[in-house]
Amino acid sequence: MATPTKQPPAADRVYTHVKQGVLDRRYEGGTLLTEGELAEAVGVSRTPVREALLRLEVEGLIRLYPKKGALVLPVSAQEIADVVETRLLVEEHAARKAVPAPAGLLERLAELLERQKAEAAAGDLAAAAKTDRCFHAEIVRSGGNEILSRLYDQLRDRQLRMGVAVMHSHPDRIAKTLAEHEEILAALRAGDAEAAVGIVHRHVSWFSHLARGEVR
Repeated sequence: MATPTKQPPAADRVYTHVKQGVLDRRYEGGTLLTEGELAEAVGVSRTPVREALLRLEVEGLIRLYPKKGALVLPVSAQEIADVVETRLLVEEHAARKAVPAPAGLLERLAELLERQKAEAAAGDLAAAAKTDRCFHAEIVRSGGNEILSRLYDQLRDRQLRMGVAVMHSHPDRIAKTLAEHEEILAALRAGDAEAAVGIVHRHVSWFSHLARGEVR
């Protein structure tokens, strides 16, 4: 007899449900979520809902209002600027630290790049966006700094939410992203830290130009 799959704790299930809804914009900025609705949607009591919402407030995705519920915070121009600035600090540092790049890192990046190309060719932009996150996170993780890796994961979550509509409104961007990932990988292979940092800077800065309406 097959053993039933053990479900994650109730608070984790609520956390994942709400976070996914916010990131893929099923819950748009300005939406008020109530504890009762969420408890019913996930099939849990209100206590784990409260616990999950507290975690999401710490991550800056919602703001809690006692007796009312949780407001999904809209993405502001300031938040985009802050995320891009922090990503540049972390990713430029990580690119510099990744040289000389271990063979395992280069293999993993090449594998992710091929996967992203296949997803883009198949028109699966959501999957391509997730693989994009993995590509960058792999470089950050290679530095072995757990605190930076955790901070970076939070940043990428927030940027995923900002960028959900980007690939659809800028379909030409995916080809440019893939080309820049190729360049980053080539610079790491060549052991050229400064070239890798320069490409990462251009690659990440693009998002802030887009947010300011400077990308045609």
